[in-house]
Amino acid sequence: MRILITNDDGIHAPGLYAIANHLSETAEVTVVAPERQQSATSHSITLHKPLHVNPVHWRKDITAFQVNGTPADCVKIALGVLCDNQPDLVISGINSGANLGSDIIYSGTASAAAEAALQGRPAIACSLVEAPFKFTASVRIVAMVAKAVFKYGMPEHSYLNVNVPPGDLEQIQGVRVTQLGSRTYRNLYEKRLDPLGRAYYWQAGKLVASDNAPDTDVETVKNGFASITPVQFHFTNPSHLATLKQWQFEW
Repeated sequence: MRILITNDDGIHAPGLYAIANHLSETAEVTVVAPERQQSATSHSITLHKPLHVNPVHWRKDITAFQVNGTPADCVKIALGVLCDNQPDLVISGINSGANLGSDIIYSGTASAAAEAALQGRPAIACSLVEAPFKFTASVRIVAMVAKAVFKYGMPEHSYLNVNVPPGDLEQIQGVRVTQLGSRTYRNLYEKRLDPLGRAYYWQAGKLVASDNAPDTDVETVKNGFASITPVQFHFTNPSHLATLKQWQFEW
């Protein structure tokens, strides 16, 4: 069993160490992760500068590389160049912070799993939603989900988005399959001045309470359960497709 692990928190993130070390007990693990923090880079890839890949000393049974690119870059170069044998599964995480609902649009964690799915590899994005960032429970849950993926398989061009509430395994209420909920943020920008008196802005968006159905990932995690959400790539709006075909486009 071969597993590729990446993230968006960077090569030295504790969640990456936790899941890689745990899974290396039963699988052949390769780590390819960004050299620095890449949160909220979404699915961006590097086109206008070279990618540098450097080996990282980890453990003798784990091959690890750091890349000066995004999470999607890491998956692309791992599958295209670095992995002599293609992995059976790609795992992105464990992220320090939630990736719930519409967060996945911005998330580098989710986008790394998305890139793997686009490349035809089964993938899991996993996040520990808030502090304290003790990963003992989340590594067990992710390993359980990975085992199920190996057993049942995954549809093409889809991945699983897993979010785990904080606490020990005994404190987590269970695991539920969910749909994506909604997370809305109010745009806040703090204006500051640099030493030359020039204005710049620091983004400080604030989460706004949203109504979510009980079967969404947002509500499920709020109630103490880990959530597993299947995500697919189908961006066409089917309800608008027939209507749009009736439009008369005029020059």
